Amino acid sequence: MSTASRILLVEDDVALVELLRWHLEQDDFEVQSTPSGETALRLVQEQSPDLILLDWMIEELSGLEVCRRLRNGGDYPNVPIIMLTARGEEVDRVNALETGADDYITKPFSPKELLARVRAVLRRVRPVLATERLRFADLEMDLASYRVRRGGQSVSIGPTEFRLLRHFMENPRRAFPRERLMHNVWGPSSDIDARTVDVHIRRLRLALASVEGPELIRTIRGVGYSLDDDLG
Repeated sequence: MSTASRILLVEDDVALVELLRWHLEQDDFEVQSTPSGETALRLVQEQSPDLILLDWMIEELSGLEVCRRLRNGGDYPNVPIIMLTARGEEVDRVNALETGADDYITKPFSPKELLARVRAVLRRVRPVLATERLRFADLEMDLASYRVRRGGQSVSIGPTEFRLLRHFMENPRRAFPRERLMHNVWGPSSDIDARTVDVHIRRLRLALASVEGPELIRTIRGVGYSLDDDLG
């Protein structure tokens, strides 16, 4: 990398921190770590990391609460978050995604897998260099500044939802099965399932509903989803 991406590692297992730090730095990432949820929130403000590796069970605040605070009212609501967790049940994974995590990895995991996930998430969220703007109905996306406006009002939206909305706005009124969205938005090598798509669609709908206006994400029973301004 020409400029090292900054990783904030929020983990209280000292041995795991040192292991992950070594592998991340070998891959040219800059790593800052803390075992504290409160300190993590402060470091996000001070250091503006490119990605957060966030353990669920940490000191002072849980990783889930840190994620929730960053997504709801933080100054950096779009910073990518990969949740590290020993909780492998489906309900826990869905909870993490619905709270705002972009990916999760269940302990124990290999450093090689973690590096692959970090690189994949950063590829997906890296800012677009073009100044292109997309418009549909009362929506406007600025791909360079990574901003979404609806009816002239700013909409706070996470990085995964940004990619979903971009895909829909580039292909308006076209229905996409979940499998096609998984391929086009997450990539052909992603191991997410259809439930994950539903979680992010729900989050996208909630974000767009924060500004008054008609529902734009259409569910087509037995098919998938589309962006449509004629839902009647």
